[in-house]
Amino acid sequence: MLQQTSARNAPLISPEQTWVVTNAVQADATAAQLPDVPRGNILVEPCGRNTAPCIGLAAIHLLRQDPDAVMLVVPADHVIRPTETFQKAVQRATDVVANSPDTFVLFGVPPTFPSTGFGYIERGGSFTDDADDAYQVASFREKPDRETATGFLDAGCYYWNCGIFVWRADAILRALEAQQPNISRRLATLRESLGTPDEDAALHREFPQMTSISIDHAVLEHAENVAVLEAPFEWDDVGSWHALERLLGADENRNVIDAPHCGVDTTGCIIRSTEQEHLIGTIGMEDCVIVHTPDATLVARKDDENAIKQLVALIEERGYDRFL
Repeated sequence: MLQQTSARNAPLISPEQTWVVTNAVQADATAAQLPDVPRGNILVEPCGRNTAPCIGLAAIHLLRQDPDAVMLVVPADHVIRPTETFQKAVQRATDVVANSPDTFVLFGVPPTFPSTGFGYIERGGSFTDDADDAYQVASFREKPDRETATGFLDAGCYYWNCGIFVWRADAILRALEAQQPNISRRLATLRESLGTPDEDAALHREFPQMTSISIDHAVLEHAENVAVLEAPFEWDDVGSWHALERLLGADENRNVIDAPHCGVDTTGCIIRSTEQEHLIGTIGMEDCVIVHTPDATLVARKDDENAIKQLVALIEERGYDRFL
């Protein structure tokens, strides 16, 4: 999917202009998967600090390369089709930024079902008089419960927030300076160290002390110059196990099977294994997620996937990090 993401951007963005922010565990694998991207363009976070520090780190590197850099921010775990439609949408977003350099452009995906796993964007009026496809953002809404999500779907003015953004690198740094002084101050220190022998030490010193916060909470929810474009492309986030059902389809028992499996009275389940020599057997299971890997097994209610975050926190608390 990392390769697909890079290839999808390739006509618009050269390998030399492609930057990937990842962690130390994934850095070598990332370099191997993207051999055309310069090794120095793979930025390694010393620790996870959510998307605001991540995007800020990329921005200071982009500005060193190009003082007029426009950023396209894309997660690497999204399924997007067709590619040509996505590219045209990105070009449209860059046109909005070119005409209004302080604007932050988001893509909103029209919801197709009442998802409780995605955040939502409420669409307001037209962003400008001459842009009938760009809208003001009336509000950001957290992942809702089922009833609220159904209301969003029925209202017709809510989008899924897919986390794809277009803006000028200097504009997002100015916004971080105004809204997140802790992050901004440490980014400024890092920026001074770029290209010097102190760069790596400064990164390990400053980055862990940055506030861990999403770019939505850090900047976008406070900014007035935020535009949302309705995404004309098909989109899915495979960070959710429910995505397998949407991508692979279900059988006559509403089961999504990606594993050797035999089941009795099993309906509405998502069953996945990374080992084709391991059989999963189920009896009397309904609406569950069952995932087997060589070192861990997950069994969860399908309608409560968000509780997986609580499980991850508990695993870390009990010292089972090696299984994550």
